[in-house]
Amino acid sequence: MKRGFALLCALPLMAFAAAQEKIVTLGGDVTEIVYALGAQPLLVGRDSTSQWPQAANHLPDVGYLRQLNAEGILSLRPTLVLASAQAQPSLVLKQVEQSGVKVVTVPDRHDLSVIEEKVQVIANATHREAQGERLRNALRQELSALPSTPLNRRVLFILNHGGMTAMAAGQETAADGAIRAAGLQNAMQGFTRYQPLSQEGVIASQPDLVVISRAGVEASGGEANLWALPGLAQTPAGRNKQVLVVDDMALLGFSLRTPQAIRQLRAKAERLP
Repeated sequence: MKRGFALLCALPLMAFAAAQEKIVTLGGDVTEIVYALGAQPLLVGRDSTSQWPQAANHLPDVGYLRQLNAEGILSLRPTLVLASAQAQPSLVLKQVEQSGVKVVTVPDRHDLSVIEEKVQVIANATHREAQGERLRNALRQELSALPSTPLNRRVLFILNHGGMTAMAAGQETAADGAIRAAGLQNAMQGFTRYQPLSQEGVIASQPDLVVISRAGVEASGGEANLWALPGLAQTPAGRNKQVLVVDDMALLGFSLRTPQAIRQLRAKAERLP
């Protein structure tokens, strides 16, 4: 009886502590999950990859996920930093911790199973365990509905941002993981990470479909100019003008929007001539 009474007394204190939390999120996937859990009132800042939902753009921006500085984060006086495992440099996060701020690392892998892990870590850190359980249950249903049979279609993911050379996604990339999750084949084999597009490599890869972000199309000067990239015109995708323009964070972030983006990719591949 005493134990039960003590627990009841502690609950308001726990709720008060959660309400007083001030959170900075590092990673678009992390921010999306915070919003889905209803914990956004606790947010005081986010990194520049956190652009969805739109409301996140009104939060102070502490900089790019992989080029962080401790001063920008600490200026927001957070009590908690939820950091994707991609956040760098790690020395910055150590400095933040040494300043008395709790840092929770959110796992990052290029497979669908990690999404549920992310939800659980963030739900526990934000004291939203019940909401996290509901979200994971919904996620399991969504993942179970994804197509599981392989489809013999080759996909080339192009990373193309303004001011940089267009790059092709090889193995051990989020793009490779998303393509495989859709039951498709990454057209680029034999190398890891991202490599500059070469005419010989693109022609040899013979993709049936090109996948690129909206920003990538804009950096190319429009979809019509996309086919002028090295070798693309000499591929099935180029001859048939088969391209899928995606929200790259939705497809590559391995967060709550990723299953829908993978369904979109699979549906496009199934409609190819």
